[in-house]
Amino acid sequence: MNISLVQYNPSWENKKKNKDKILALLKGEISKSDLLIFPEMTLTGFSMNAEKLYEEREGESFLFFSELAKKFSIQIMAGIIEKEGSDYFNTLLHIDASGGLVNYYRKIHPFSFSNEDKFYKGGEKHVITEIGEWKIGLSICYDLRFPELFRLYAKERVDLIVNIANWPVTRIDHWRTLLKARAIENQCYVAGVNRVGDDPNAEYNGYSSVFDPMGKEIISVEDEERIIGVELNKEYIREVREKLPFLEDMRLIKLYINH
Repeated sequence: MNISLVQYNPSWENKKKNKDKILALLKGEISKSDLLIFPEMTLTGFSMNAEKLYEEREGESFLFFSELAKKFSIQIMAGIIEKEGSDYFNTLLHIDASGGLVNYYRKIHPFSFSNEDKFYKGGEKHVITEIGEWKIGLSICYDLRFPELFRLYAKERVDLIVNIANWPVTRIDHWRTLLKARAIENQCYVAGVNRVGDDPNAEYNGYSSVFDPMGKEIISVEDEERIIGVELNKEYIREVREKLPFLEDMRLIKLYINH
């Protein structure tokens, strides 16, 4: 499977301008890709202004990415600010090449350090989506710090883990280390898609990356606004898991705490 990571500098809370930026970036760059992946909160930046920027799950942003998927005959993963009932969610959408919504994942771990938990409700379930024979586990930014989520994906033998993010430069070494760790411990590909540029609260230098099931860095790009194409090999996942059958020894336990 061929995937493309879109590392770009979104304009703060400006959906129209960001749509135009994305359209300009996509000219002739993704003809061989099966999947196009964008950063967290793709068209807004990492904003806590949920009341102003929210959408229904299949609202304005979905329609934009749906049209892109159809135009380029490519599957897409992108982030939105979603509202359901009275709750707001930091959500990842998976859209197929015909423009239909395949699946969605709500960030389980809102980033309390920046008060995200005061504006967004955490999701309640892990989500595995599929593209052909590929099983893909979904995650968003801060989720990366919580390996328990990814062990659930390993238990179901996903082939690829996707993490879309707005991960700041001040902790970028953590981003790179955690992506690699998630690949090693779960013996699968890991694709992390980050942004570049700055917003009112932080600076970002990207380092969108892909690691293979042995933790080898296939590609990593710093600072540039560009589309990063990578070819993934499903047979290599099988070979690694057969030669090093570590996942067979995994024991997921429940902790019971008496109060």
